Amino acid sequence: MYAAHFGLREPPFAITPDPGYVYPSRHHQEALAHLLYGTSEDGGFVQLTGEVGTGKTTLVRALLEQRLDGVDIALCLNPRLTVEELLATVCDELGVSYPRERQTLKPLLDALNEHLLRGHAAGRRTVLIIDEAQNLSREVLEQIRLLTNLETAKHKLLRIILVGQPELRRLLARPDLRQLAQRITARYHLSPLDPRETAAYIDHRLRVAGGRAELFAAGTRRAVHRYSGGIPRLINVICDRALLGAYSQGARRATAGTVRRAAREALWGDSGKSWVSALRSGSRRAEPADPAVPRAAASGGGKWRVRPWLVLGSGLTGLGMIGLGFWLSHAGQMSAADPTSPPMANPAPSPSPAAMPAGPTPSSAATDALALASLLRQFQGDDANDRLLAAWGITRMPGAGALFCEWVKIRDLRCLTGRDDWNMLRRFNRPAVLRLTVGDRPAAVLLRTLEGDNATLEIAGQAMTVPLAQLAPLWTGQYLLLWRPQINSPLIGPGNTGKAVRWLRRRLALAADQPSPEPSSATFDGALGERLRAFQQDNGLQPDGLAGERTLVLLNNLAPTPGTPTLDPSAHQDR
Repeated sequence: MYAAHFGLREPPFAITPDPGYVYPSRHHQEALAHLLYGTSEDGGFVQLTGEVGTGKTTLVRALLEQRLDGVDIALCLNPRLTVEELLATVCDELGVSYPRERQTLKPLLDALNEHLLRGHAAGRRTVLIIDEAQNLSREVLEQIRLLTNLETAKHKLLRIILVGQPELRRLLARPDLRQLAQRITARYHLSPLDPRETAAYIDHRLRVAGGRAELFAAGTRRAVHRYSGGIPRLINVICDRALLGAYSQGARRATAGTVRRAAREALWGDSGKSWVSALRSGSRRAEPADPAVPRAAASGGGKWRVRPWLVLGSGLTGLGMIGLGFWLSHAGQMSAADPTSPPMANPAPSPSPAAMPAGPTPSSAATDALALASLLRQFQGDDANDRLLAAWGITRMPGAGALFCEWVKIRDLRCLTGRDDWNMLRRFNRPAVLRLTVGDRPAAVLLRTLEGDNATLEIAGQAMTVPLAQLAPLWTGQYLLLWRPQINSPLIGPGNTGKAVRWLRRRLALAADQPSPEPSSATFDGALGERLRAFQQDNGLQPDGLAGERTLVLLNNLAPTPGTPTLDPSAHQDR
């Protein structure tokens, strides 16, 4: 009704869960990181909770928009089911055939297990997402726990994500459900937006709809936060009603008074008490902690927290926001041989000095995969992460702690992890720890240089040149590399202003072999977004128009910081 009046393509504050309007607040980034973790190879049982209207279902829709490679997702939106109805729903979502004349437990489980085994053999992962999970009965929750017993000797066949309101946390804290609660490997509670994020959220939705930020002045945004409590759905309700009120008055913008009237009409009942007041009073009541989990973990913090690192190249399709990688910061669950995670607190001792040369010593280029595998087994205790630090001229002090990617921040470095190919590693042009599979066991090795079809690896002090064709059968595609940010912002995109935007303009001009624009605008506009997308497209990244870590690494390469180690051997010779 009011869209044309304000120059909008469509109403920006609809309450439907449209992934195109997702605002990447810090809390939503971390919540989405948990959901992505739940779909990964190591994903197990994941729990995501949040107050009504905080955006949980929208994040689930955003996850489904990803079209994740090798992942099959079954989504259950109606949890008020019997055990048999739940299993039938899962089978229907996955396209599993089962006897429909009588839905008894055994035929459904047999059909599902057979389907999961076939998918696992084909290299696919299967994920079950249950929304509104606080409504699950105890019997269905017990069956869900039993579904996690569908496994091979090494892998779970079904990953499960429970999404629900805060009541889900209280439900799983019941003593009779402790077996299920103990299987949850990652938890996150989605918090409301703070005042600054509320203002940015309003601007974001207006921008997506083609509108102007001036429709809500700074004082008006503060009023929206005060009445909504930072809950996105209530922000939408208030802003939509406020724009409708401004339209009915012929005004060109919403005022604080319009927002106050909108909140009174939309949120306050006959009692005169707003929904937000009720929620705030309820939040002061203590909730039981999740069993067997530190209290900090129940709110998304603590040592069980899955923390996101920003990865632009896997940008969220249809979201216009950053993609997220993740690492689980519970050191006791990680292996030092896993380059995508921090090393264990007490890694295996390195080989004795007598067992290895004093420095890197070139060996035969004819080394084959079997010889490499044998060497890796021989020096299994070698810490590839510490060798990566040595490539940067850094020695990690004893007792520095188990969280490798946190520790390197002390030296102004950041971790970048992912799953890519040789071409992408050449573009990043940084030494990297590669995750290999040697027989049944994971191993890690430092990739020191890449030249043509050969890789130079550093293993226990030996520099070994290996043809890529012989290394490929052992490499999982996963890696960890280090990079040094040249700006403080981990993400540059629409809505950003300041030095980071000017830096981005200069780097994109350098990439296009054009003079740097002067004076340089400090505002991220549409033209800058188009240039950024073109740069990403040219460099094999997802062209989502947001400069996250993967893009920033490539932009750094245009004028690298002195002392940055590279994979290109010619760069080593030029020093």
